[in-house]
Amino acid sequence: MKSLKIICPNGHLGFAPLKVESFRLGVEAKPDYIAADSGSDDVGPVPLGSDGCASPRAWQEHDLEHMLLAARELNVPMIIGSAGDTGTDSRVDMYVDIIRQLAKKHALAPFKLGWFHSEVDKEVVRERIRAGSSIDGLDERPALTEEELDATDRIVAMAGVHPYIELLKAGCDVIIGGRSSDSAVFAAPALFHGFPADQAYYLGKVLECASFCAEPYGGKETVMGEITHDEVKVTAMHPAQRCTPASVAGHAMYERSNPYDEFVAGGRLDMRDCVYEQISDKTTRITGARFIPAENVRVKLEGAGKVGERFVGIAGVRDPYTIAHIDEVIAWARKAVEDRFGPEGWELHYNVFGRDGIMGPLEPLRETPGHELCVVVQGIAPTKEMAEEVTMTGTRQMFYARLPDVKGTAGSVSFVLDEVLPASAGYRWTLNHTMAVDDPMELFRTAAETVGAPAHA
Repeated sequence: MKSLKIICPNGHLGFAPLKVESFRLGVEAKPDYIAADSGSDDVGPVPLGSDGCASPRAWQEHDLEHMLLAARELNVPMIIGSAGDTGTDSRVDMYVDIIRQLAKKHALAPFKLGWFHSEVDKEVVRERIRAGSSIDGLDERPALTEEELDATDRIVAMAGVHPYIELLKAGCDVIIGGRSSDSAVFAAPALFHGFPADQAYYLGKVLECASFCAEPYGGKETVMGEITHDEVKVTAMHPAQRCTPASVAGHAMYERSNPYDEFVAGGRLDMRDCVYEQISDKTTRITGARFIPAENVRVKLEGAGKVGERFVGIAGVRDPYTIAHIDEVIAWARKAVEDRFGPEGWELHYNVFGRDGIMGPLEPLRETPGHELCVVVQGIAPTKEMAEEVTMTGTRQMFYARLPDVKGTAGSVSFVLDEVLPASAGYRWTLNHTMAVDDPMELFRTAAETVGAPAHA
């Protein structure tokens, strides 16, 4: 095989539906694979900890249906990574069931469906800690302790290419993956067909977010990557988009402090010497990437634990004096909660939009807030009843804050709603760590079956 083509229609399958027009243009280009990643920790710890989804099932079914029908139409494999936003076992099972239902709905000819699970039992991790194997923290986190492990509700291991290659070797036509490195979804078929790791992992890197590597900006549009033994080419499918050296190189810097390295289970992709060339109006060629295998395989673990039940309150501030003293107003409300419940056993979080609600202490314009503010209050406590009262107090008491020069009660704080709103339970990240493994497959469990209706005689 001289080259391999993969189309990616969505950088996070189901988070918003794929755009059908550019997807069909990608299908018309006759790719060898159709693939997409469906997960991200950008959605926060709630979906992982609660074992749910951040996206409506209807949107996920929409994307899966378009991809499955196109893959069966072309008779090419389809690969999905990190099923259902988090890649937990239940999300993989949900996607597998959706594929079964779609095969039945459309009376598809038989095909082989494969999947793998990637949840990790807490006791497996505990045994490693007690055996003296350090579970190393990422991003300056300390090594995992048993206390932090006990605060964890659910753990997933982030797969590299290995379970995908195993299922491709087994002849699977459709693969649903548990939690995975984004790039592995695309690098695996390239490696399976014998292409060099240098190009294979760069192919994965450039395709992982679909049209985020194209310009002008447009999400959920299809792009096509083509790999040879010497290069990677990426082409925008949407008529108004193009992949340029700037857009493709810029994607390597997306959401990261280091634009040069991409780490996966088993090694590191080094992009320092990449060369980007515009070879046609819509296509950029990339050469120079290098994959450096790791001496020892470490698998990333993600874990989340429940903090408590949560409610949300919303307050608006237009009065200039109150805006100038908004921290004192918040402190007053927080003190009222402390007077009611004591100093511990609850949490209050205030996001002040119009001042620093997005960037917090990193906001360079923090000292020059807007003429009006929206304060979003999140209260968390062990029970729903307590969380509601914590949030109600932490919101309403902003109205009663006593500031030195206030002469009356009118005009200080307004409320979008008199009540506070129930929200999902509060969770926090407990694991962002790596664990050494002797076998890259030891945390992942594969399965396969034939689905679809046999042809009538």
